[in-house]
Amino acid sequence: MSENQIMIIGIAGGTGSGKTTITRRLIQSFGSEVSVIHHDNYYKEHHDMPFEERAKLNYDHPNAFDTELLIEALRELKRGHSITCPVYDYAIHDRTDKTLVVHPTRVIVVEGILIYESKELCEQMDIKLYVDTDADVRILRRIVRDVRDRGRSLDSVINQYLSTVKPMHEQFVEPSKRRADIIIPEGGHNRVALEMVMERVRAHLNRTREGAHG
Repeated sequence: MSENQIMIIGIAGGTGSGKTTITRRLIQSFGSEVSVIHHDNYYKEHHDMPFEERAKLNYDHPNAFDTELLIEALRELKRGHSITCPVYDYAIHDRTDKTLVVHPTRVIVVEGILIYESKELCEQMDIKLYVDTDADVRILRRIVRDVRDRGRSLDSVINQYLSTVKPMHEQFVEPSKRRADIIIPEGGHNRVALEMVMERVRAHLNRTREGAHG
């Protein structure tokens, strides 16, 4: 598969904004034509640090991520090569020993809160979406998700939100939306915006399929 047959879509936005909903809709609509890479899997590893210390780290700062590794992974996928993606575990605040193999597909979704903070990462993307959702809705969604799915206590989620998530959102995430091509209010609930994105992806798939047969 050549580079011009691969479309890379960025989906950014604050915590709990609805990035996952849009990603899920793309997979439901286009199935195996879509691969997904989560920026969270590229959190730096801290195997040498005790759990208590890892729990105190600021995971909402750009320096928490090995973004260079993600950029190189996208370049490899564009060249038609499969990549090995690290796997992060929120319960232990660290990378695991597991890895995921991601194959080059016609549509690659890159999802994360800070993917537009890096200009170099943005340059790898063909479409940059920013999901813009009210802060009250986002914190409530985060509380439900972190307590239910990530084994966190209510106190720890609230403390983390106030100490790092909210200030980092204001300092880095919110300003990064100026690099987005499309801002989607209310995320996956915005059917008009979602259909526009779907149509763009459909057109890309049809064009590249015709090119492959031609």
